[in-house]
Formats: sequence, C-alpha cells, structure tokens
Amino acid sequence: MYTNEDNRFFLEKSKEIIDNFEDADFLKKNIDGIKNVIRFHEHRYYVMNDPLIADFEFDRIYDTLKKTEKINPSLITGDSPTQRVGPGLTKQFNTVQHLVPMLSLENSYNAEDLIDWDRKARELSGIESITYCVEPKFDGASISLIYENDKYTRGATRGDGVEGEDITLNLKQIRSLPLSASFSTYGIEQIEIRGEVLMNKDNFKKFNEQLAEQNLPPLANPRNAASGSLRMKDATSVGKRNLEAFIYHIAYIQYDQKNTRIQSHSESLEILWNLGFKSPVAEKKILVGIESVISFCAEYEKKRDTLPYEIDGLVIKVNEIALQDKLGMTTHHPRWAIAYKFKARQSTSTLLQVEFQIGRTGSITPVAKIQPVPIGGVTVASISLHNEDFIREKNIRMGDTLLIERAGDVIPYIVKSFPELRKGHEKEINFPSECPACKTKLIKTEEEAVWRCPNYQCPAQIVERMIHFTSKDAMDIRGLGEANIRKFYEMGWLKDIPSIYQLPFDSLKKMEGFGAKSVENLVEAIEKSTSQPLHRLINSLGIRYVGETTAKALAQKVHHLLDLQKMSKEELQEIEDVGVKVAESIYQFFSTKDNIEMLNKLESIGLQLRSSKKQPSSGSLNGKSFLFTGSLLKMKRTEAEELAEANGGKILSGVSSKLDFLVVGEDAGSKLEKAKKIASIQILSEDEFIQLIKK
Repeated sequence: MYTNEDNRFFLEKSKEIIDNFEDADFLKKNIDGIKNVIRFHEHRYYVMNDPLIADFEFDRIYDTLKKTEKINPSLITGDSPTQRVGPGLTKQFNTVQHLVPMLSLENSYNAEDLIDWDRKARELSGIESITYCVEPKFDGASISLIYENDKYTRGATRGDGVEGEDITLNLKQIRSLPLSASFSTYGIEQIEIRGEVLMNKDNFKKFNEQLAEQNLPPLANPRNAASGSLRMKDATSVGKRNLEAFIYHIAYIQYDQKNTRIQSHSESLEILWNLGFKSPVAEKKILVGIESVISFCAEYEKKRDTLPYEIDGLVIKVNEIALQDKLGMTTHHPRWAIAYKFKARQSTSTLLQVEFQIGRTGSITPVAKIQPVPIGGVTVASISLHNEDFIREKNIRMGDTLLIERAGDVIPYIVKSFPELRKGHEKEINFPSECPACKTKLIKTEEEAVWRCPNYQCPAQIVERMIHFTSKDAMDIRGLGEANIRKFYEMGWLKDIPSIYQLPFDSLKKMEGFGAKSVENLVEAIEKSTSQPLHRLINSLGIRYVGETTAKALAQKVHHLLDLQKMSKEELQEIEDVGVKVAESIYQFFSTKDNIEMLNKLESIGLQLRSSKKQPSSGSLNGKSFLFTGSLLKMKRTEAEELAEANGGKILSGVSSKLDFLVVGEDAGSKLEKAKKIASIQILSEDEFIQLIKK
C-alpha cells in the first residue's frame, strides 16, 4: 500500500515527466521512473478507485512511455505498462473474464493527431475517404454486459481489460439497463456489449448536497460518484444513486445460422436503442472524411457545458464493421477508433498569497497560493509565478481574480489577471530583496530573469541539494526521500551531503516508523551509493546546467574529479556538450573552497572520485561522433553505442553540426529528417555501421 509520502513523490514525478514531454533524452534516461509512475497511477485509478491526477495528465504520461519505447525499442521490457492491457484488480469482488478484451482507445488532442490517424487508416484500408461515426466520450465508469437467449446474465467492470469484477447484481439496480432484450429478433444468441455508467449533473449536485447535510465531504466529480457506486457491497444502495448507463459498443456476437449480419457501427447503435438500451443514437454523427470530423469536434466542444452529462471528448469510429475488421487492433487499442480529448478547462480564482521557494542552486521561485478551484478533474491550489518579470507582465496583484488554465502541458498556468475586477484592496507583489531562508541579499544577472541567493550555505539550498543528491537519477539512495531528509535536517542529523554517510542508525532504529528492516535497507542503499560511477556523482552534485549527458562527458575527460579544478574555462569548453554558460558554472563550482572540501570528505568516506571508464585514445572511430535512431535489428541500441565507444567514437545526444554519423534503423523519425539538412553528417544503415567498425 502506498503511503502519503509515496503519493507526494509520484505526483512530483508526474509533473516532472509532463514538463519534459517533448524532451526525448530526458524521457529515455527516466524510462524506468516513468513506468513506476504509471504503475502507481494505475493502482490508484483501477484498484483504489481514487485517482490523484486527471485523465488528461495520465494519458500524457502514458503517451511519453509509448513514444519513448517506439523510438527506443531496446528499452521495452516485459513488465512495461504498455505490454499489458491494464492493471491489477481489487479482491472485493469475484473476477470474471470478458469474452473479448476491453482495450483502451488511442488518444488525440488536436487536428494534427486526427489527420495522422486518418492517414494511417486510409493507408491500411486502401480507401481514399472513410465514413466515420462520431459520438460523445462519456466520463463515467466502464462496464461490460452479457446477454444470453435474450436474458441479462452477467455484468462486469473493465478491470484490467481481460478480467473485470463481477457486479451483476449492482448493475441490475440501474433502471436504464433492461434485464431482458429481444436480441433473438436479430438472430443473436449471445452478445457482449460495452457502455458507461453515469450520474448526470443534476443528480450529482443533489447527491453532494445530501452528503453536505450529513457533514460528509463531497465527491470530486460525477465519474467518481458513478464508479464508487458500482463497487458498493450493498446492491440496494446502488439503486438510490440514480445512475444511468449509455451502451455504445457491441464487442462480441454469437449468431444463429439464419440472420443478416450487422453492417455498421451506427446500425448497431440503432439496434441497441430499439431493444430498449440508452445508446447515443441522437448524439452520434455520421461524417465522411476527417476534415468534416475535425470541424464537428470543434463545434461540439463549444457546447460541452450545456450537456446533461460530463464528457471529456468525442470518440471517432470507422463506421463500416467490415472495414473495422480489416484495420484490426494492436494489443493495446483498436486501429479503427480514436478518442479526441477536449482542451483543458479554464477557471477563475483569487490570489490569496505568494510564497517564495528556494531551489538547490539558489533560484527564488514565487508560487501563487490561490483559492482552491477544480479544473479538469483536479483541485488546483498552487501555481508557479515563475519569476518577477512574469508577475509584472501579467499585471498580477495580491487579491486579484485570475484566469487559470490547465493547458496542453497539464501544469496549471495563469493566463491573465482581471484588473477591471479590482476593488481597491489589492496590493502589489513585492519581490524580496533578501533570501527568505537565510536573509542573504539576492542577486540577479543581466542575462537571467531569476533572482538567486548567493549563499552556498543557505539552509534551504542545503536541503534541496541533499534531496537531489539522493534522487534516483543521481546517487539513488532509496529510503532517504524528501520527507526524511527534511526531518533529519531539522533534527540536526543532516547538515550537508557528507553527513548522509554519517547518519546515527542506532538512534534511527528507535524512531517511530523506522523498523529494523527499513533501517537495514537504508544502510544498504547508502553503502551501495559509494560505488556509483563518477558520472553519477557529478550529476548528483547539482552543478547548474550539468545533467546526465554532460556529467558523462566530464567523467570521460578526467582521471580524477578534482582534475576539473585545474582546468580553465576555455579548456572546459573543449569538452563535448560544454558551452560558455556550462563552463562558467563548472569553473565556479570547482573554484569554491567549500565544494572542494566536500569532495575531499566524500572521497575519504569511500565515494568514487576516479573515472572508471576512459574513452579509448585510439581506435578505428577515434574522435568521430555518433547518434543512433530508429529500431536496430542486429543489436540493441545500448550495444551499438558501447561498440562505437569501444572503438574510439563519441555518443551525442542530438543532431547538430558536431555529429559525424547518424546510424538509422527502422522507423527512424525526426532526427533523420534533421540530419538530411546538414551536409556534413553521414547517414549509415545498421549494416554500414557494422562494416565501419570492421575496417
């Protein structure tokens, strides 16, 4: 079971992944973390029925994993969330197997996504213009129903897509679901149909009012109300919730030998409606060609708030059943359907106060604390104001009414303030001249918009540096998360990075919440970190502008970490991935006495300050730079990179004029197109790369 600390950790990681959605290198380096974040949210959503983020946020994180694995197929593992239909199940209900797996839908967020999906469908089908059926994407709880010989025999939740929870009795309480239907009229002996259980907006409002009268907390949205109702152990209580069910898909049909088969999806909706089911017959739209679909989506989104039900988008389906069969499906989603997700919601709120947070490099970030407001399924209470210039440009004052948006990047953003709504009590936001933590005078350089605390011994910076030092992508000291670091710092057990290796473990065992096993695991993690390679140590130091790639380049350049102390800024700039700003930052770090003393302490403790892997001084590829893209067939990407390095080559993180060779596998993407525009880059196939190695 996840703790509150786990919840906070995964929410922070979720935001970090969403922030770096377009950064392919970041996603590749953090792919294991992305998988863990997805597993966490799947557990919260499907097992605990208590999601911590909006669907749009989860979709974006899931898409980063799919995209990263597509670009880097060597990183796909058997336990990846993309390699199975769905997550685990709760044990409160018996599990039953669906006749046909309940696959997820591929998501789209703009016209370009729909155009690309349509292109693939036309290429696979050989049809120039496809007829689509477009219908609302109801925001409720997914269900699967089986009717045999015209009788309702079983109902289940979506579950993991293959198996669901048997909620047959609970679904009987929903009056819009007939207990018998004349499927035999259409020659159908057995059928499995899919739908969504909903609570309409009016009933949801009344339900929350009832909760308020009982001094109970209200539910966040109608979807949670519907989903929670289906999992109630007392079936009669379900009938009191005024739930409804829309049935929108026929998943499986067993016909007798006489009938005429259903020809189209729209026809199936008409049949369901005629048999007494609430299907989206009135809401559906039959359209030819993707351009008309795009226009319809744009118009429909405008009226979403006028609908009696919550919807979060539209579903576009190939209408012809035979064509659906031809297009088929992947292990995750049908190729003949896609969900078009509506844009994030906007809302207004009031700015209550501004807090100034200090980062590990001394940066001061103003954070707006607003009147909590639900936007797109989550409650927003804090929003970054970025810097002093942002506050000035947006003309934001304390007490202002603000327009808040959860845009495509999901992180809440202040669109604008409303000066016209001011009543006279609003106050200008005064940026501090001193550090809130240590009272040191703040500084700001001409080239930056950020104010910084220059005091390296600032307590807030010390804590943030320790948090970064122990993080997964740095020294990876598991069990010493942010909450524990802050607690131990306040207790005086931690005062700097070296003190991490001097924690009083005997005293720790006596603290509440720290058993012998957890302390043993922490000791093991700390000891293990002393053997981390040099590039991880460099990355963990939190040097401004120095990430994992630059850390590797620095580690390759030196025999001992303190060799960097002897290098000039000009010499540092000769290192791969080190520009003027990065060189200045590295130079300043290794010119600071406190930093050198810290590194000497770490070495005396046993950490590795010597490089364990030096770039070969000679080889067939000496001095040549390489980048790999697409799927290699004869070796993994990591194996190819190691082979290049073993022969004197260097691995770059992106396409630039510094790149000598781009090695291209199958399904190469934008890197190939970019490389074609730079004449000096040689483009090689995998076989040509292997021949180059053999020369």
